[in-house]
Amino acid sequence: MTLKQSVKKLFQPARETGDAPHSSGDKSTRKRGQHIEQLAESFLKKQGLKPVTRNYTIRGGEIDLIMRDGKVLVFVEVRYRKDEGHGSGAESITHRKQQRLLKTAEYYLQKEYGSQLPDCRFDVISASGEPVMFDWLKNVFG
Repeated sequence: MTLKQSVKKLFQPARETGDAPHSSGDKSTRKRGQHIEQLAESFLKKQGLKPVTRNYTIRGGEIDLIMRDGKVLVFVEVRYRKDEGHGSGAESITHRKQQRLLKTAEYYLQKEYGSQLPDCRFDVISASGEPVMFDWLKNVFG
């Protein structure tokens, strides 16, 4: 396989909407994660953001939520910790995860906007506790 074919295969969409594929993990954990993402989306809608899509996935990356804040396109990573004894959800986003989010966002922007790129940013919703509390971190990397 040539390098060009490898890159093309990497950026083939696995699924663009709906539930993201998970290779491992317990069904109840996935269900909990989906529920937290729905709560996060509702929280952001109450803050005035408009939903664009959920669980945008390509081979090698996924963006939990894509929303609009006025004219700004917002890529949102949602992280949940039952308690913050091992750090917040936001602290669990590694450099590698950031790179995957950036590549996935670049693919999305190229596919949806071509050369007419909108202003955009990366936000993190760090959720924790029972009942769930949100910490919204805006423009965290990119």
